[in-house]
Amino acid sequence: MLVSYEMIVVDLETSGINHLKCGIWQIGAIDLETKEEFLQEARIDEEDIALKEALKVIGKTEEQLRDKSKQTQKQLLINFFDWYSKRKKKVFLAQNPQFDFSFLDIKAKKYGIALPFGYRAFDLHSFAALRYFQITGNFLLEKEKSSGMSLSETLKFCGLRDPRKLFYKGRLIQKGNDHNALEDAKLEAECFSRLVFGKNLFQEYSKSPVPTELKK
Repeated sequence: MLVSYEMIVVDLETSGINHLKCGIWQIGAIDLETKEEFLQEARIDEEDIALKEALKVIGKTEEQLRDKSKQTQKQLLINFFDWYSKRKKKVFLAQNPQFDFSFLDIKAKKYGIALPFGYRAFDLHSFAALRYFQITGNFLLEKEKSSGMSLSETLKFCGLRDPRKLFYKGRLIQKGNDHNALEDAKLEAECFSRLVFGKNLFQEYSKSPVPTELKK
């Protein structure tokens, strides 16, 4: 079977989850067809706030996010949109696209920059949740109120270890790497390949075999 990866995986690291009050300090992306990567950082705007919970996840201080030696958030978006617009395939894929897309959309409007992608996006979470249902006959839920298919659970389902530090209600539950936009994008890309095509994508994850139930 000829496998075609016509997606661009996008991940953001932000100073918090509030789209209107927080800023984007890092953007990571991977063109799955060519495996070309994008990773750049910026300083958040003066009016942006930095939440303590977000700083713990990314392993940064507020002073580091406001470092005047870094490019502006506007320039970061210009650079990323320029890179994105040059891709032959422009389908947006993210673990939680309403989060990443909304941040990019709001900031683009703030700076008067046109988005280089359409308003439809693929959701890795939904791919994982559906595949899990097809195999187990159930959806993975958190106390039957919301989906439990986080990126960490998706990685586990796909036979991968989550290398990142994890928090639950502000408490550290797993030691690991600080969250990084490109690393997260690569993890999401690897999961997408395993969920949809039953295949390993990146050599660095090849030592973790694709679960038998995901293989085609």
